[in-house]
Amino acid sequence: MSRPRALIALGPLALLAACATQAASAVAPGAPGFLQGLWHGFIFPIAWLISLFVPEVSVYAVPNDGGWYDFGYFLGIAVFGVGARKTTKVVVRERVIREKVVTGSHRVIREEDEG
Repeated sequence: MSRPRALIALGPLALLAACATQAASAVAPGAPGFLQGLWHGFIFPIAWLISLFVPEVSVYAVPNDGGWYDFGYFLGIAVFGVGARKTTKVVVRERVIREKVVTGSHRVIREEDEG
């Protein structure tokens, strides 16, 4: 997908996401904050597996502190948790090709060295 098309497709999605709000009953001043959000994001994969079998376990604390809990939760997943794995592998190979032209003819001899 070209860059202008991607921007056209993501623009309405970003506008829709900007309309999202959190219920006032889900935010409490003494509820879990940034550090607990960071911890909950970090242990998300384990908590999710346990939540499939134990109904009392959830992967997200409600009520919470609001934006700071969400930010910690995001960092816990993306930076320190599941999203922190390095999945790309970079391989650098050098190849040197030397060509010799045989005098008196149109023949070319190629020699390849792999380093």
